Amino acid sequence: MAEVFSGDPFRRFFLSPPIYRTWPGSTALMDWLETPSAHVFKLNVPGFSKDEIKVQIEDGNILHIKGEGGKDESGGKDTVWHVAERGNGKGDFSREIELPEGVKVDHIKAHVENGVLTIVVPKDTNPKPSKVRTINVSSKL
Repeated sequence: MAEVFSGDPFRRFFLSPPIYRTWPGSTALMDWLETPSAHVFKLNVPGFSKDEIKVQIEDGNILHIKGEGGKDESGGKDTVWHVAERGNGKGDFSREIELPEGVKVDHIKAHVENGVLTIVVPKDTNPKPSKVRTINVSSKL
């Protein structure tokens, strides 16, 4: 049997539905913890202020986290950069996370302190009834 994903090793990543996706150039490393009462996301966002970070819910259950920072102007226009491994200033980042079922998207809280963005997504303690619907089967349509 031939390998379905032969050739491009990243094909599986791009074709499968993502639980979370990081865009190229993203600098925000993330931890995702689950407690009995919430999902907690912690992202490294050094140098970003709360005004440079946007946290939104899109399409009902996609948590979109975006940071847009200004360039580091250390030294002014006459400065010559010899090494810029940190990206010559704050790099923009964007992450999308597909939230699991059973969370309260209207109660999400976000807080940034000491270069760490913490997002708390509370779980719904009252599970919704099953959406299973029985279809009557007949011998004629």
